[in-house]
Amino acid sequence: MSDELTPENPETPETESEEPIKQRKNGLYPGVSDELAESMKSGWADTELRDLKPIEQAGHTARRRAELSARFPGERLVIPAGNLKTRSNDTDYPFRASVEYVYLTGGRPVESADGVLVLEPKDDGHVATVYLLPRSDRENGEFWLSGQGELWVGRRHSLTESEALYGIPAADVRELADKLREATGPVRVVRGYDAGIQAALTDKVTAERDEELRVFLSEARLVKDEWEVGELQKAVDSTVRGFEDVVKVLDKAEATSERYIEGTFFLRARVEGNDIGYGSICAAGPHACTLHWVRNDGPVRSGDLLLLDAGVETHSLYTADVTRTLPVNGTYSEIQKKIYDAVYDAQEAGIAAVQPGAKYRDFHDAAQRVLAERLVEWGLVEGPVERVLELGLQRRWTLHGTGHMLGLDVHDCAAARTETYVEGVLEAGMVLTVEPGLYFQADDLTVPEEYRGIGVRIEDDILVTADGNRNLSAGLPRRSDEVESWMASLKG
Repeated sequence: MSDELTPENPETPETESEEPIKQRKNGLYPGVSDELAESMKSGWADTELRDLKPIEQAGHTARRRAELSARFPGERLVIPAGNLKTRSNDTDYPFRASVEYVYLTGGRPVESADGVLVLEPKDDGHVATVYLLPRSDRENGEFWLSGQGELWVGRRHSLTESEALYGIPAADVRELADKLREATGPVRVVRGYDAGIQAALTDKVTAERDEELRVFLSEARLVKDEWEVGELQKAVDSTVRGFEDVVKVLDKAEATSERYIEGTFFLRARVEGNDIGYGSICAAGPHACTLHWVRNDGPVRSGDLLLLDAGVETHSLYTADVTRTLPVNGTYSEIQKKIYDAVYDAQEAGIAAVQPGAKYRDFHDAAQRVLAERLVEWGLVEGPVERVLELGLQRRWTLHGTGHMLGLDVHDCAAARTETYVEGVLEAGMVLTVEPGLYFQADDLTVPEEYRGIGVRIEDDILVTADGNRNLSAGLPRRSDEVESWMASLKG
């Protein structure tokens, strides 16, 4: 990686035998001569992009802003995208805008850092403005001297281009903090993304009122529109191809580690999407019993199971979340199949319970009942089943909830109120995961030795439809015999 030419990190100094170059008279950039500074100002072609078409979801984001406006009439609403976060010294993590900002603007990573959407109250509604960093300045040298300048990190859209893309008037975000300090009237801000914007509003906002804004935007995402469902299907389809990629290279993973699996899936995510939607869980052998195993540094052995929990994130930032538990050698052993089939039956019961008008908890309860029945049948816990469920005894081996909402966040709508989410009712357009599991820890002395170190989870992304549900990830086999046939076809 090249070093940056900045006041803190000037160009490599000349040797003593060389005559020092003339410094700029304003002293801003040591090591930059007036002649070079003047040269860099001119001789550049006009690269403004004209005749840009609005982003695909522009109509949907406009409708979402109108719904937000109707909920908070007469109030100024401030939704930041967030800032870059330092990874180490002078390098940053890849930027991903806040889901609230993306939901309301469709903003993409390339120009969203430091962005802020502001809805100003006017008459009987609001006027929206998206505040962004303009293209880096060539007159003052920012485009080549700043670490975030165009020649260092790439071109941003101009404000005019952003207006065309998003269908929202755009302004310079560097002027926003002062405007907000001077603003009068009620204000709400989505907290936790931009400390500078929050500081400008310190004496104008309250945590309680801001939380109401965050909750509304979380609950608004519970039901997906047609465009969002299409994006989730794209994410799932790419994820299916990523799972196929992994099966094809399991022999190489055996020769290396779980990281070969992680890297293989990541390649698909970056080629077809923006990124992975979350840290891939590539858990082989007993690591499958660790729910969020993301170290991915263990061995991959023939005869073991591989629990792969991964999802591609699209360029619009919608993510899939799919899990399969695969026999590394292509064939389940007798005990592996027994446990896998129990989880499959539980998932089937859970998916069948996903219906419009059903309680959200129904699919979890249906899956847990099947797992409790199997545990009693196998003699691992004393029945009857109703007793087991009442006391939650099955949770020693089932551990987690059976699913969650899915969308711009892998665990979407997390700020929604309990009464509208986990105690709510399913509606057409909701997308959720159904993912029961059984996990027998390697050191669990309450189960026979043959169970120990086996973890199985099966997860699919389910759309609630008007008359039932649709499995968006149905393209990936689930039943144990189908999984074996599918793996054999890919390895053949």
